Amino acid sequence: MIRIEDVIAKVQTNRPNSDVDLIRRAYLFSALHHRGQTRASGEPYLVHPIEVAEILAEMRLDDVSVATGLLHDVVEDTLVDLDTIKEYFGGEIVGLVDGLTKIAHISNLSKEKQQAENVRKMVLAMLTDVRVVLIKLADRLHNMRTMQFLKPEKRARISQETLDIYAPIAHRLGMGKMRSELEDLSFQNLYPEEYKRLSREVDARRPELEAALDRIKATISEKLEENEVPFVSIEGRVKRLYSLWKKLKKQKIMIEQVYDLIAARVITPNDRKYCYLTMSVIHDVWTPVPERFKDWIAIPRDNLYRSLHTSVIDNSGQAFEVQIRTEEMHHIAEEGVAAHWKYKEASLGANSDDESLDELRNTVEKLLLPLVESNETHEDSEEFVESLKLDLFPKDVYAFTPMGKVIQLPRGSTPIDFAYAIHSQVGDACTGAKINGRIVPLRHEIQNGDVIEILTTQSSKPSRDWLNYVVTSKARSRIRHWISEQQREESVDMGRKLLEREAERFRVTPKKLINNEAEMKRIANEYGLSRGEDLLASIGYGKTLPRNVLAKYLGEKFDDLDPEKKAESRLGSGMKAVKKFIGLGEDAIIVRGVDNLLTTRARCCNPLRGEEIIGYISLGKGIVVHNKRCKNVNQLMVNKERIVEVEWAKSDREEIQSVQLLVTTENRTGMLAGITNAIAEIKTGIRDARANVSKDDFGIIEVTVEVFDKKHLDKVVSAVEQVPGVIAVERVSG
Repeated sequence: MIRIEDVIAKVQTNRPNSDVDLIRRAYLFSALHHRGQTRASGEPYLVHPIEVAEILAEMRLDDVSVATGLLHDVVEDTLVDLDTIKEYFGGEIVGLVDGLTKIAHISNLSKEKQQAENVRKMVLAMLTDVRVVLIKLADRLHNMRTMQFLKPEKRARISQETLDIYAPIAHRLGMGKMRSELEDLSFQNLYPEEYKRLSREVDARRPELEAALDRIKATISEKLEENEVPFVSIEGRVKRLYSLWKKLKKQKIMIEQVYDLIAARVITPNDRKYCYLTMSVIHDVWTPVPERFKDWIAIPRDNLYRSLHTSVIDNSGQAFEVQIRTEEMHHIAEEGVAAHWKYKEASLGANSDDESLDELRNTVEKLLLPLVESNETHEDSEEFVESLKLDLFPKDVYAFTPMGKVIQLPRGSTPIDFAYAIHSQVGDACTGAKINGRIVPLRHEIQNGDVIEILTTQSSKPSRDWLNYVVTSKARSRIRHWISEQQREESVDMGRKLLEREAERFRVTPKKLINNEAEMKRIANEYGLSRGEDLLASIGYGKTLPRNVLAKYLGEKFDDLDPEKKAESRLGSGMKAVKKFIGLGEDAIIVRGVDNLLTTRARCCNPLRGEEIIGYISLGKGIVVHNKRCKNVNQLMVNKERIVEVEWAKSDREEIQSVQLLVTTENRTGMLAGITNAIAEIKTGIRDARANVSKDDFGIIEVTVEVFDKKHLDKVVSAVEQVPGVIAVERVSG
């Protein structure tokens, strides 16, 4: 177990002017309040905050960060509150602890929702103090190192979150070492069998690979000395297991086909010219692999990473990668933003804490602010996290504007993503694109080095179809926003027409109502809306019935003017009896928490009572109800704001619905009769039945039956399946 004095010694070595008294006080406070608590392993809980503090000290972070590492769990796991932290340690530390503390009072939410809310809180807290995310990464790293004591399902959940959120954030911050360890630990917990298999395969080849690396390093050293090219060190590595597994899986190749299974790394003095001289020597010695050279020095990655990568093949046919970078570039590649302490403090002087922290803030905000800016419009926390995952995707495609500006985008990006990366207005007005001088479809996938010219017109507007092939959350958010605005305009227009039509039925002059701002606002307020325009939009969406608006407008006069009641009194009870027999009225389905909304069943799936259903607000049609398994539901989820919860109303009456079944049978006589008899025996009505023979010589029987609910349908299907010669029975959607 590491001791607090070991942590303090490391802090003093890396940052001689640190306030070690602050760290000791934080340790004693943490020890006092975590006293008696143990981890899943059985060891004292205090081990965890000390290990987190040690990781932060290793990262060269300041004394406030290390002290916060010791205190980060006291509010969440003890009776200490934030006011007490502020009283003992001040506003700076309490702000960091608050940003790291999970949100209380959300236990009524699902696990996924709780997780999303806490991730959202942490990401937004980064804007206040960027050290929040660095401390959280250290916390997560130690938890991942000690996962073996948790239950398998909890290990899997935490590992997936690490792979989705925290490892990509570490990558975004250029923290290569931390990202690598987080990914490998997650891989080990999520896919233990694949991890073991790949580990055995690599270990079996390791002696051969390490021998090859020794030869490669010796040759590089010899040739650099011959050419008088200075270097600091030459290292070798075998590709990480998670990275290797991902490549094998994505490219569907064998391990022998991986070019960078082994790699040599040459560290040069801090002058980039030595990197290019080294590369020239490497290419003189071995044959470079075409299109496998990457210059991340001339065009650095967005996470500050700079290096030259080249793949070569030696005389024996062994392919390997060589990475070339300066000493400073190497530290940044390994430690990311935290490495700036080593290079900034010397130039800032002895009392450089404030200046160094400002530099860290500026660097991290530059890397992470786009994540927050492009996601801050999402009110739903789960949507926020999904969008965050898109933004954290490694940005490996580098394209150019005609003027030579570099645009970095995720792999799989299209010209629409490129257009929105330039400016939102450019994306909105995009009509086409030229890549390398040739017109391409807007769904075309951008490749490294493409020169892209976006074609625009003032009259052009975003299309809903764009959502099917954009990758970046900025593009997706902007398109959704435009569609939402457009749909609101359409719903206001539709609502006005529906209200005018209903007003005419009641012999009310439409303009007298709609143009009466005070009256429209009064009625809108009764529905919890602020303006008359909002009321019209609600009518257009189908949330509010125009008939009910007229009722609120006319008051006591409504019953006297109601055309439906007049017609009902003329027709008498006969009409009611017909309606009851048909049983397809609006009252079969209710919208949770709302009364008197128009509901219709989707023709595509025609949901049956007893099936899980979902409602979608459709312009002019009210709430369209789909079976949750309907093939069209995924498309509807693009507009989550228009999804409403619906349920089957409780009813004593039996409601008849027609359902078409497609029965595949053996091609022999009597099949149609056997199926219809089976249905008749369970007292089920048949509206239609017809038989054909398929090209494959199977019998195809289409039969339309009358059922009351899903249980009734299941009973019918089961009866048909038991008829000798029946191969398959499926329900036909409309």
